Amino acid sequence: MKIVIINGSARNGNTLTAINAFIKGVSEENEIEIIQPDKLHISPCKGCGVCQCHKGCVAQDDTNPTIDKIAAADMIVFATPVYWWGISAQLKLVIDKCYCRGMQLKGKKTGVIVVGGSPVENIQYELIRKQFECMGNYLSWDMQFQKSYYANARDELEKDAAAMKELEELGERV
Repeated sequence: MKIVIINGSARNGNTLTAINAFIKGVSEENEIEIIQPDKLHISPCKGCGVCQCHKGCVAQDDTNPTIDKIAAADMIVFATPVYWWGISAQLKLVIDKCYCRGMQLKGKKTGVIVVGGSPVENIQYELIRKQFECMGNYLSWDMQFQKSYYANARDELEKDAAAMKELEELGERV
């Protein structure tokens, strides 16, 4: 199975720790690629709609090769830190640009990993969960998991043995 993980964090912190724990659990039989939006040149979606007449975004940047990888995947894992009660701008940028090929994302297996600096009962996690539920309902996603973790200090998540085990087990079940 091809698994694309979109890392919405620009830092090497808790979100990457969560991704690595998930990957550790995924069997070696899977092909895994991590997309790092902060290392790509992707212009914001202008909502021009021209992509609906062509086979992709008209922007001459990293959009189309990135969306090609996402569309070719069997599973998409969205990983993000919490920024102002929502997903990071880096992840949102990629999601917005998926508009150009959105129907090719129908029925995909998906998963969501969220790491924030507030306890997981905080409203920010619920807002993010609902956003992904709406996208998933629209695109008939097979949502495998939505997991949220609290980690404030840069290395806090890796010290949480239960969270690390849970993330590995998520990977094993894929």
